[in-house]
Amino acid sequence: MYKAIFIDIDDTILDYIPCCREAFDAAIEKITDRFTDRVQNTELNSDELFELFFSISGRLFSEAKHGLHSVAEVMELYPAEFCEKAGYGPAAVEPFKHAFRAAWGTTHTLVPGAKDLLEALREKGYRLFAASNSFGYLQRSRLEHAGVLHLFEDTYISMDIGYDKPDIRFYEEALRRCGLPPHEVLMVGDSMTTDIIGAQQAGLDTCFFARRPSDEKSPATFQIDDLRDLLNFV
Repeated sequence: MYKAIFIDIDDTILDYIPCCREAFDAAIEKITDRFTDRVQNTELNSDELFELFFSISGRLFSEAKHGLHSVAEVMELYPAEFCEKAGYGPAAVEPFKHAFRAAWGTTHTLVPGAKDLLEALREKGYRLFAASNSFGYLQRSRLEHAGVLHLFEDTYISMDIGYDKPDIRFYEEALRRCGLPPHEVLMVGDSMTTDIIGAQQAGLDTCFFARRPSDEKSPATFQIDDLRDLLNFV
């Protein structure tokens, strides 16, 4: 039925929260070295600092899904807001941002079953393409560190494509690059907005990866809560 599968990266192939914590801790260590006096003034411990950072970035990325910001803008906004609210001051923003990105490019904790799924899909003859909102060089680096980059024929990343998911133009450009019509491609991802609704608007069938409990009804063609269950549908 399908010739190719587009697969989201964060929280579908790579486990977002542990990756985020790893990069965050590395960035905090960097700015602690340079802004010791500021760090000593904060009343938040390391877990509370991460919770603050995660809530800020989560809110901004959620707003981006609804068109309030571009992903590129979010990448600039959350370091600034975090450093302000955590009490590090504006001088820490750029060092924190660059340290976080550098560490992010090496984070590679896989979602359980991800590598097994990719290998099984390749064995079945599917063309695999990563489809993600981020910087292309960072996402490819992470997939390479995770040992799965070679399983993808290509990577379609928003900063390279020129449009963010769920913009229909992201999917249209991805389809153009792989040379396939929408009905021959399945989109798999964990975000109802960017992966499911966005892909459906472009004419693709979809599979919603329900990693976390939700009361939201999925309009996806298929729904799974274990990646390996995708093999039951393709």
